[in-house]
Amino acid sequence: MHNKTIKELSALLQAKQVSSTELTRHFLDRIAASGHNAFLHVDPALSLAQAAAADARIAEGSAGPLTGVPIAHKDIFVTRDWRTTAGSKMLANYVSPFDATVVERFNAAGMVTLGKVNCDEFAMGSANENSAFGPVKNPWDALAVPGGSSGGSAAAIAARLAPAATATDTGGSIRQPAAFCGVTGIKPTYGRVSRFGMIAFASSLDQGGPMAQTAEDCALLLNEMVGHDGRDSTSLTPEQGNLHEDFTRDLDKPLTGLRIGVPSEYFGEGLASDVESAVRAALEQFVKLGATLVDISLPKTALSIPTYYIIAPAEASSNLSRFDGVRYGHRASEYKDLADMYKKTRAEGFGREVQRRIMVGTYVLCHGYYDAYYVQAQKIRRLIADDFQAAFADKCDVIMGPVAPSVAWDAGSKTNDPVANYLADIFTLSTSLAGLPGMSIPCGFGEGEKNGKRPVGLQIIGNYFSEAKLLNVAHQYQLATDWHQRAPEGV
Repeated sequence: MHNKTIKELSALLQAKQVSSTELTRHFLDRIAASGHNAFLHVDPALSLAQAAAADARIAEGSAGPLTGVPIAHKDIFVTRDWRTTAGSKMLANYVSPFDATVVERFNAAGMVTLGKVNCDEFAMGSANENSAFGPVKNPWDALAVPGGSSGGSAAAIAARLAPAATATDTGGSIRQPAAFCGVTGIKPTYGRVSRFGMIAFASSLDQGGPMAQTAEDCALLLNEMVGHDGRDSTSLTPEQGNLHEDFTRDLDKPLTGLRIGVPSEYFGEGLASDVESAVRAALEQFVKLGATLVDISLPKTALSIPTYYIIAPAEASSNLSRFDGVRYGHRASEYKDLADMYKKTRAEGFGREVQRRIMVGTYVLCHGYYDAYYVQAQKIRRLIADDFQAAFADKCDVIMGPVAPSVAWDAGSKTNDPVANYLADIFTLSTSLAGLPGMSIPCGFGEGEKNGKRPVGLQIIGNYFSEAKLLNVAHQYQLATDWHQRAPEGV
């Protein structure tokens, strides 16, 4: 049962061949027996109550396509009744009085929450080693990182602990863990999915999206996630193009005539040969499906890392100032005065990576440095976006390349080298800075550092509001290949 897709589980539920209660119990049992540290909070009573309500909707004939299907939520989306920690000691026991819009919409669709999944603290990281509650283990190889920050979501899908999961992408945190764990994930156009109730890291970059086994499943999930939300000031309006869509509508369209842009910057020095071989083979498969490969250039790609690591920490510094021990979250037990309480609370509550980014962000926002760093970074951000628009204007329909320069690295191997972690995002950051939609689909395997094979992800990037096109392209590839059907040993 756990190896079935959302589409298949939905059909079984609608035909009443299985109940949501039975399905939920099955996944809860798998979660309880797993050793991946993917879940931070599970409450069977809450999940089974939602499952019973879903069964009632199915019985009365008012169910939708996702009613009764279990889902896990990244612990960055606030949830009523379940704890929301953002992977931090700062919020270790926090329970929100309301649901994030994304959670609210999936609840309305009748999905069943299995629990909250682990993530890098405040979504800051590329390996899921920054969680205050311990790292997540990659189901393909326990020695490997699962990617971050949505490593818990990706690991839960790969280990078949959940058929669906929510995730967030600030600089690649849906696409990179999806690649490292061999699952499918999509980051929509910035502003299409509400950020209300999503604990903020970098407000101009954070974007929620789904993870699942297949592109078709992601399309079904995206149907519920997308749409304007008046409670989110960054939510795009229908007038701006943020319309409710059926993202399954184009899945079966052939790829004849599709122009695929292949950036030279994505295939240069630093790309591991095993990753390049898998991605090149995927590109050749698209040629067989009727597509044409077009050489393009995205010359500002190398600037995406310094640009991102100015803008994102600056926004994080501002967003995380609210965690001061006064209103909610952790408070130091001993302090002399208010200023001492602030210092001790934040020193105790935040991990090293979060502290590092707050310090960098505060520095670049200081008087005398704001114009020299932050303003200049925003100007380069526009140039990066212009590179993509030049490519989409007359050269290609989608852009493809690797998600990361290598397969998942060994846990602990880059812990003391934050810059090495940052460099791993070279192929995903520019898409986030430009606010474009992008996704990762499994396309093969590379060699692990010490043993075993580890998944490789193919990145597909589209122009604004082209999610349906990306899902069509991914679905057609998945109909012709079986990489997305592979599962870790023992699953």
